[in-house]
Amino acid sequence: MTTDHSLTMPEHRPTGSRPGPVGPVGPVGPVGPEHGPDTERHAAERRAAEHRAAEHRAAEHHARERHRDGGGALTGSERHAGPVRQAWVILTARYLRQLYRVPVVIFMTLIQPVIWLLLFGALFKKVAEIPGFGGGNYVTYLTPGVVIMTAMFSASWTGMAYIEDMQNGVMDRFLTAPVSRGAMTAAMLGYQGLTTVLQSAIIIGIGWGIGATFPGGAVGIAALIGVSVLIAVTMAGLSNWFALLTRQREALIGASTTLVMPLTFLSGAFLSLRLVPGWIAGIARYNPVNWAASAGRIAVENHQAWTTVGAYSGFLALAVAVTAAAATRGFRTYQRSL
Repeated sequence: MTTDHSLTMPEHRPTGSRPGPVGPVGPVGPVGPEHGPDTERHAAERRAAEHRAAEHRAAEHHARERHRDGGGALTGSERHAGPVRQAWVILTARYLRQLYRVPVVIFMTLIQPVIWLLLFGALFKKVAEIPGFGGGNYVTYLTPGVVIMTAMFSASWTGMAYIEDMQNGVMDRFLTAPVSRGAMTAAMLGYQGLTTVLQSAIIIGIGWGIGATFPGGAVGIAALIGVSVLIAVTMAGLSNWFALLTRQREALIGASTTLVMPLTFLSGAFLSLRLVPGWIAGIARYNPVNWAASAGRIAVENHQAWTTVGAYSGFLALAVAVTAAAATRGFRTYQRSL
């Protein structure tokens, strides 16, 4: 008799349990006919948890990378904070951190001013003896002028940071994030103001070391540093606006070189306006660099005319407001050009 294999019963295997997948604590559970649905559900939950953990690790890694180049300076809660809070976070988490990593930047900007202070102080020492100059020590006269010149010269390169951000894509990330444009401008200007304080203090110390005197004392020195910050922030706002407008290094370098030197020499930074031609003295009256140099020099004199210092400082504060507003509106121009 032939056997119908189609009707042959399958071999019976004893029901048993084999260990399931091993998790962090031990076996998930037995896998068998009576435990199949529960095991699949546990495995699905485990896979979902592992997927969420992987996404979290990837997000943290991405945040660290963005934080390294400045694009991740704001956390989720800080992105929805007020402009003042955002400006403070950008300032401390990005610009001051970069300054901490590369502090030599401050000293590199001091090389040329220190040379000018040492050379001009020695070459034109006899200028103070010219009738009409006003007497006194020429180094004492020159030091406030070099402080103002350094502040303006250093701030004129501020826009380079924006151009770097444009080329690296950091600027686009900031502009697509819920970050106030005013906060971005305030952070950059605040950074420039802090670096100007350090630079001005160093130059004043060098000037004192080579013979400059400051009869106005600590209050006068503080006022000198204050007006140097005002002129620096004014120039920084102008530099940022021009960088957003042109987006080119060469254009910013040309504009900075063309603007800084004429403004410096068309002022009383290095020579009393009583000794210069009348047309230079006339231009100097409307020159912000002359406002800062005059205010700083008057502040460190023996008998300060604080009314004049206050008036010049008010003009400079108005210039700060104008250039800061222009820099903030420059973001719109940049976005429209993309």
